[in-house]
Amino acid sequence: MKSLYHTLFWLTVFSIAMGFLESAVVIYLRELYYPHGFKFPLTPIPNRVALVEFSREFATIIMLLAVGILAGQTVTQRFAYFIFCFATWDIFYYIFLKLFLNWPVTIFDWDILFLIPVLWVGPVIAPCILSLTMIAFTVAVVYFHSKIKYAHITLIQWLLLIAGSIVVMVVFMQDYVEYILHKGQSLWTPANQQQLFDDITNYIPQSFNWLLFWVGEVLIIFALVLYIYKNRKVNQNFFKVVNN
Repeated sequence: MKSLYHTLFWLTVFSIAMGFLESAVVIYLRELYYPHGFKFPLTPIPNRVALVEFSREFATIIMLLAVGILAGQTVTQRFAYFIFCFATWDIFYYIFLKLFLNWPVTIFDWDILFLIPVLWVGPVIAPCILSLTMIAFTVAVVYFHSKIKYAHITLIQWLLLIAGSIVVMVVFMQDYVEYILHKGQSLWTPANQQQLFDDITNYIPQSFNWLLFWVGEVLIIFALVLYIYKNRKVNQNFFKVVNN
């Protein structure tokens, strides 16, 4: 148990440091492209810079995934550590932006969340809610792994997690994709020669599908509840056997 929480502590330290590193990159980018403050519509970014941004985001996911794989001993642990690092990194990314840029002004300010495979946008509060859910899931995994050797995620729980994650991702991409389709424009890809955001220089996010977002959140939370319920029963049965 001590070893698990020791691992979680150092993963937290790593993720906070990574959150600072990510915010530093964004501070530099905003100084270059948004010297008067970040806002929509977006400023076009040269293709070579966009390629670096895509590669940096991909490298970030690889780093978080690698840390989770190295820290965990089972598939469940590795998955939990990965989402924990991702969530902690994301929350502290916004904390550092607030400290250094006083942004976001409110938790409902819109932000660019991701670029792969297309632009993700949403109010800052949305990814933070999702991150808190991921942290709660990891805490549950760490707790039950300290009590039960094989506290794995069942197939049903995996399906709920995957379904909820897909729903949430669709919500983050929905407004941008609808805008592009409505304008009859093509999506930017790394192979294109035009600048990233050239096709959406008039794009201002209009709506966030909160209903669908909460559908995805509920699916993920339901998976968490099932995980806790199942392993709590296993833990109780284990102690009954031991006491007998």
